[in-house]
This record gives sequence, C-alpha cells and structure tokens, in this order.
Amino acid sequence: MIEIEFLGYVIALDPTVILGPGMFCSLVIVLLTGYPVAFCLGGIAVIFSILGMGVGVIDPLFVTALPQRILGIMANFTLLAIPAFIFMGAMLETSGIAERLLESMGKLLGGIRGGLALAVVIVGSLLAATTGVVAATVTTMGLISLPAMLRAGYDRSLATGVIAASGTLGQIIPPSIVLVVLGDQLGISVGDLFLGSLIPGILMASVFAIYVLVITTLKPELAPQQGSIELSPLQILQLIRIMLPPLGLILVVLGSIFFGIATPTEAGTLGAIGAIILAGIHKGFSRKALSQVCDETMRTTSMVMAILLGSTAFSLVFRGVGGDELIANILINLPGGKIGFMIFSMLIIFFLGFFIDFFEIAFIAVPLLLPTARQLLGPEALLWLGVVIGANLQTSFLTPPFGFALFYLRGVAPKSITTKEIYMGALPFVGLQICVLCLIIIAPSLVNWLPTLSWS
Repeated sequence: MIEIEFLGYVIALDPTVILGPGMFCSLVIVLLTGYPVAFCLGGIAVIFSILGMGVGVIDPLFVTALPQRILGIMANFTLLAIPAFIFMGAMLETSGIAERLLESMGKLLGGIRGGLALAVVIVGSLLAATTGVVAATVTTMGLISLPAMLRAGYDRSLATGVIAASGTLGQIIPPSIVLVVLGDQLGISVGDLFLGSLIPGILMASVFAIYVLVITTLKPELAPQQGSIELSPLQILQLIRIMLPPLGLILVVLGSIFFGIATPTEAGTLGAIGAIILAGIHKGFSRKALSQVCDETMRTTSMVMAILLGSTAFSLVFRGVGGDELIANILINLPGGKIGFMIFSMLIIFFLGFFIDFFEIAFIAVPLLLPTARQLLGPEALLWLGVVIGANLQTSFLTPPFGFALFYLRGVAPKSITTKEIYMGALPFVGLQICVLCLIIIAPSLVNWLPTLSWS
C-alpha cells in the first residue's frame, strides 16, 4: 500500500490500482504529443518498471523476461514476410510498372461513362495486392490519375473520393502487411487470414465499382462521356503486355500461399524476386532504383520492428502492474456480452485509426483485446476477428477529418482542390465501407468459408 498525506488525512492506495491506469493514461498523453511511438512505448515501460519495482509490485526477475521476448521476436519466421512484401510493392512502384498499369487500364475503360474512375478502383485493387501500403497506393494514383480525371471534366469530389477509397483497399486485400501483423499478434495462420480476407476484399472493391457506375449514370454531369476509343490490334496487344506481368505476379504470390506451395514468408520472397524481374523486363531496374527501394524497405521495416520491441516492453510491464487484468475485467463486464465487446472494441479501433498508424494499433490495442476475445468469442473466431479489424482500420483511414488516406491525397492534390471537396468525396465511400463491415460482422461465413476448403 502507498500512503499519501492530504489535508491532514492519510490516504492508503493500492499501487496495483494506480499503476495500471496511470501507465495507460501516460501512453495516451505522450502519443498525443506526436513523439515517435516506439520511444513512447519503451520509455513509459522503463519508467513504470522502475516505479513498480520501487513499490514492490514488480519482481526484478519479472523484467528479465524481456530479453527472452525480444529473442522470440527475432526468431519469428512470419515477420520476415513484412520486408519482402514492402520490397515487392516499392519495386513495382519505383520501376514505373504501377504507373503504366493505371494508364493502360484507363485507356481500355476510357470509353465508358465513369471509365477513368472505374479504372482507378480496379488498379487500386491490384496495387493493394502488390504494395499493401495505403500511402504508396494513394500517392501513386493521386499523382497519375487525378490530373487525367480533372482534365476529363470529372467532378472533383468524385475524383478525389474514388482515389482515396481505392487506396485504402491495401488494408484488406491480400497479401496485406496489415494482415501479416494481425496474424502474428492474434496467433493465427497468416495464410488463413489471407484466404479469409479475399472475399471481403473483393466485395469491398466490387461495391466501389458498382457505386461509380451507378452514380455516373444517375448524375452524368459528374463524369462527362469521353466517347468510344478505337484501339488497333497492336495497341491492344501492347496494353495486354503491360497488364499481364503484374497480374501474373499477384496470382503467383497468392496462389502459392492458397494452395500450400509456399508460406507467406516464402511467397513474399518470391514476389520480391518477381518484382525485380518485371522491373528489368520493363527497363525500370537500375542501381539507383534498387538503392531507393532498399532504403524504403529498411526504413519501414525498422519502424515496424522498433514499434514491436517497444510494445513488447510496454505489454510486459503493463502485465506486471496488473493492467491486463484491469482491462480484461472491464471488457468482460461490458453490458451486452459478445455484442457489447464487439461494439466497444470496434469503436476503439476505429477511433485510434484517426490518430495512429495500423502498426501501432496492431501492437498496442490488439494484445489488450485478445484475452477477452478468446474468452468471449472463442479461439475459432479469431480469424474472423482479424478480418473485421482489418476492414475497420480501412474505414478509419478514410473517415474525415483525420483519415490518413485523405492527408496523403491532400499532399499530392493540386491547390485548386479544397480539403472540403476531398472530405465530401470520401463520405459516400465511408458509408459503403461501413455497410460491408457490418455485412462481414453479420455473416462470418464470408470470412470462414475459404479457409475451411482444402487447398493443399
């Protein structure tokens, strides 16, 4: 017990009741300052471990478990898939393959009303299956397709909304880095998580495409008709030659996972090698490009691992001061049981998606929710929960006023486009994402059906 004298009264406080909430509140406050997340987590863990040992709550031997945990992270074979998929996406983007793919699809669909917007949705889905990073996809399509859509007379809100929404598909369409991290944190197969997210991801992209076709038909002024485009057989062959290689790479990577030929880590390595080969074929491979891709891969991977190490230290000390038991008791005693837990946890993840990246959410929030999820939902529901969390993060990345995808697009959009127009364009797609998210929650079979099939 800690005794505090206040106005002549001696107040006895249980340190286990103080340190847990204090540690969590300190993390929230420090995160709002904008300080690097990895150092926030690690620094708070060090401070509260000292406090905990000082008041006798934490045994010094308990803290010695941290090196063993770090060694366990270093030996985690699944995490090797992260730099592999980052490298694959960065190589396809840097070599110009992604740009040529978007231009080719725009030519093929240019004769359809809303064809350019439809091309953005399709290519956004393909880029999601290669880059898996929202910033890369939104920035690439914003730089390439937004000027073309504005020149064609597209409504600014529709143009910016479809680009931002398509860019967020990388959260849910496999092979997604988000799903790799979630699979590791939830302790489930990444391959099964890829399979489970395939139908929801295709459903999300299909809903976007249908909305574009319907809204441009009902309101023709949003997307002026471009007229039919006559393509010669030679031009068609050239477009096919540009489109087939990246499509083939995606099918090889996902197919090798789905049919049990390769693990996600091995498939990521295969995809990285394939991206180098494609870059060489399209004359986009050079020493400078390789250096740039390696630098980007190293920076992103280092950030992920630093956050993971910091979150590991934080979770260890948080458990030592009894914080995990406090969180579990709160979640279990929520009104509504399973439904109450799902509503509360989804709202928390949705809210956190406004302010911090999905890596931090996966490493901070998911471990706190996991014990209660196992108890209330059962271990067999963790696969479904992982896909639901991924779809939820995708929605939060697009929601005004703090959605990251909107910030990325604002950074590359012309100054003539106002922030209000970007926000207004995103709102219909936020509604569509929420509808699909609710459908996934109501119908778990959309997630669980493919993983139950025998693929290997």
